[in-house]
Amino acid sequence: MDVSFLLVHSPSVGPSTWTPVAEILRARGHTAVVPRLTDVTAGPPPYWPRVVGEVAASAPRGPLAVVAHSNAGLFVPLIAQALAGQVAACLFVDAALPPRRGACRAAEPEHLGFLRSLADDAGVLPRWTDWWPEDEVAALLPDPVLRQVVVAEQARLPLAYYQEEIPVPARWDHLRSGYLWFADAYAALADEAGERGWPVARVPGEHLHQLVAPEAVADWLLATAT
Repeated sequence: MDVSFLLVHSPSVGPSTWTPVAEILRARGHTAVVPRLTDVTAGPPPYWPRVVGEVAASAPRGPLAVVAHSNAGLFVPLIAQALAGQVAACLFVDAALPPRRGACRAAEPEHLGFLRSLADDAGVLPRWTDWWPEDEVAALLPDPVLRQVVVAEQARLPLAYYQEEIPVPARWDHLRSGYLWFADAYAALADEAGERGWPVARVPGEHLHQLVAPEAVADWLLATAT
């Protein structure tokens, strides 16, 4: 089955986090689309309908593999619902894992205190890479030119983005799914994906390792999507 790839970036960063993988997939003869989600928090909440709407509007025709990185994983059930009948696979790459049903948030309760400490008086956070020391960002993005692109395109998100409930349609995970992880922080989520019966693989690296090893990530996507 010829599947197109819908590569969904976290709204905390930007579409360039998927550009190298998309270029490799296209070079191998596949359609790969990266929706731009840097404006989804413009205007009042709720924000999740704008994420889902932008992704769905960007989707090519035909069978799709929805590929999510980081907290974009939480929107996968809603994206699959919006594109019902087209989604052949839901693939998570160092990504947050939605529950089977109910609701979720983009930040765990224990993380909200840290986020509140970063927010300004208007409740707006710094850019995601400004949350961390410069040397940690350089380890995530060792190529200085690419690092400049990724840093420049980030939106400043409101704290409310991380606090709002994101609904999770029941039975979304009857679709083919898989989990690829990079960083140690995602080991528990990879274990949970394995407990759900999904194929799980690891390419060791930092959280934005799809920018460092795009060939390996593309290989896994192609092997797992069909």
